[in-house]
Amino acid sequence: MSKRIVIVEDFNTSRQVIKKTLESMGYIVNDAPDGRDALKFFDGTEIDLLITDYNMPNMNGAELVEYLRASEQYKYIPIVMLSTENNKEKQQRAKDAKITVWVKKPFDFVEFKNLIKRILP
Repeated sequence: MSKRIVIVEDFNTSRQVIKKTLESMGYIVNDAPDGRDALKFFDGTEIDLLITDYNMPNMNGAELVEYLRASEQYKYIPIVMLSTENNKEKQQRAKDAKITVWVKKPFDFVEFKNLIKRILP
């Protein structure tokens, strides 16, 4: 059974490139432009990984992570936070919410694919 990933990224081009990369690796991928829109995928459906940007409208990445960590079903889901964010307070908020890993954008796609393979063996 293929692993299911949700990508949350407000920049459409980035979201589509990441989605196509992960689909080419055999994953089932759902995507959303912000955290609020992404909530529709967390309806009890098994999700194996969340990849989210930090800075987004409506519900940012940290708010999304905090929401999911409060949920019994999704509290242990691996979460990759992608961001250009350099603000240490925002980075700490994401870490306090228990993200799995922080990936600085722009990133190397070979390294990114290897990271995903380590998280979802």
